[in-house]
Amino acid sequence: MRSSIKRLFSRWHLDNIKVVKRVIVSVVGATVVLIGIALLVLPGPAFVVIPVGLAILATEYAWARRWLRKVRRIASDVVSGRKRTSISDLVSSSHRGEDEKGAANRAEHQAHTPE
Repeated sequence: MRSSIKRLFSRWHLDNIKVVKRVIVSVVGATVVLIGIALLVLPGPAFVVIPVGLAILATEYAWARRWLRKVRRIASDVVSGRKRTSISDLVSSSHRGEDEKGAANRAEHQAHTPE
């Protein structure tokens, strides 16, 4: 048994092992997230399953780590009874800043425009 495992790993390079690991993590994580999304409409613990899928994906992807941090923050806010997070709070601060600047410019333009 050990000799077959040694032969297998001697044939594969370390890069190939990393690619295989990433593919396995991607497939398993995406499957768990999709099951969680299905559980939003089906009976089941969707709000537990989706973060588990994100945690699996976060072992390989930075975007999943960011989403997982946001989900944790929202969950802690809900549990502690703090202000509920809206969709606009999920938008990155740089993008939200551009929207606020645009709204301020439109308001200023309307104030200076004669009717």
